[in-house]
Amino acid sequence: MKKNTIVSCLLAFFIIASAQAQMNPKIKLQDALKLIQDNYVDPVNDEQVVDAAIKAMLSSLDPHSSYISREEVEAMNEQMTGSFAGIGISFAMVADSTFITGINADGPAARAGLQVGDRINAIDGASIFGKSLKNQDVMRMLRGEKGKAVKLGVIRKLQPTPLEFNVLREQIAELSINTSYMVSKNVGYISLAVFSQSTRREMDAALKKLKALGMTKLILDLQSNGGGLVDAAIGVADEFLPAEKMVFYSVTNTGVKDHYLTGGYGQFMSGDLVVLIDESTASSSEILTGALQDWDRAVVVGRRSFGKGLMQKGLPMSDGSVIRLTAARYYTPSGRSIQKPYAKGKTDYFEDFNRRMASGELTEGGHINFPDSLKHITLTNKRVVYGGGGIMPDKFIPIDTALYSGWLNRLMSSGRVTQAAFNEVQQNRQALINKYSGFDAFNASFNVEDKMIDQIMTAAAKQGGKLPPITDQVARKTIAVEVKAEMADMLYVGKSYALRVRNEASNAFTTALSILNAQNVYNRFLSAKPQKNTSPKTSKK
Repeated sequence: MKKNTIVSCLLAFFIIASAQAQMNPKIKLQDALKLIQDNYVDPVNDEQVVDAAIKAMLSSLDPHSSYISREEVEAMNEQMTGSFAGIGISFAMVADSTFITGINADGPAARAGLQVGDRINAIDGASIFGKSLKNQDVMRMLRGEKGKAVKLGVIRKLQPTPLEFNVLREQIAELSINTSYMVSKNVGYISLAVFSQSTRREMDAALKKLKALGMTKLILDLQSNGGGLVDAAIGVADEFLPAEKMVFYSVTNTGVKDHYLTGGYGQFMSGDLVVLIDESTASSSEILTGALQDWDRAVVVGRRSFGKGLMQKGLPMSDGSVIRLTAARYYTPSGRSIQKPYAKGKTDYFEDFNRRMASGELTEGGHINFPDSLKHITLTNKRVVYGGGGIMPDKFIPIDTALYSGWLNRLMSSGRVTQAAFNEVQQNRQALINKYSGFDAFNASFNVEDKMIDQIMTAAAKQGGKLPPITDQVARKTIAVEVKAEMADMLYVGKSYALRVRNEASNAFTTALSILNAQNVYNRFLSAKPQKNTSPKTSKK
């Protein structure tokens, strides 16, 4: 009897399991939520549970499909529209104090009379001294409603009493171009940080300005550019390619192809062009680089790019949140998919940098083996290029291991470099300005004293910071560049003088400049003949 009962129970269990296996997934999800609501030991926040379920569903698809909360959507919209209400300053946290390190020349802070070197002691009556605040905390207090004033309490050197300023918040452009300037008589430079709604307008203006100054050749810096709006990438490609040239095409899950072409309204369609990329160049910046390389329009210098060839579509939900869903794959004009593999999951996908470093790919050329199936031919000069995991540069530049070292990251995050630069400028501002009348003179002649580097390294070592030996020349040179860069931004009113200092010490930048200065070398990179030590190894599979 017992045996029959057991058999009956097992049969009932299998029937239920079979029925559940055939259950409608939508109903299954609803049932799961109901079971949690009715049976979980503690009260359940339904929204949190549903949000977690959505995130888990999307994470099982690919590394770039994601769920974005309402608050995150608002912050992203602010960044992509390229503006916010603020007062037009940059600042640094030194010990427990907040010092102004830069002021927009035409911004509200400059008009109110604030100066570089001022210490902000209070914001809207609330003291911020000694509060261990983070950068984003102070930024949040300074930003706010357009047209509403923020009251700042300021301590200024040589002033016996604190000062007060009422600064009217204005719409401050959060520009996608870091800086643009003339490197030499005919070579210009543009650093593009992100692709936003203002990018095309900014690029157009920058190119016009540089051409008016005599630019006939350009370095376009896309290093660490993680992408942004695809339309902006098409707009930038339009600056460099003639009308009706394909920038990329996309393919949906149903096989529908959409082709994206240039309009022919650009500012720089014929001058020599070098594009700088690295392992953090991703998404829209890879679309742009791939198009310029496929049309043999630019020499690409640097290291293999990130490898993101999936296009996301923002699908809004009724509460203001957004599902960012991969809706298509994109391909460069020659037919390359540059999406790197992601079958092993998101964690493995984003650890790719560590694998590249361990394999030697980032420090030496010739460490990548592509099968012939990933070989493609450029559309004008019929050069060989490769897909399957990022854009391969025409000229490899090894990574600067000092800049990516743990010790430098710890040193910079400690604030010791910023503090040393700030103290030097504060104590000797007028003498420095008298000696170096402008940035160009400062950049050409100023050298950081060994004594300052010794003090930085010794202080870091005493406080437990693990730095290379004080005699390590690579470390000393790296620290000197960072100190000089920060001093430049604090001394001169303008934009991204620090980047210009760092460029002078960058192997990628100096290589790009040497290629543009040698026409035969530039032409040779764009010819169909393979270049020694610049093309990846291939293996047949």
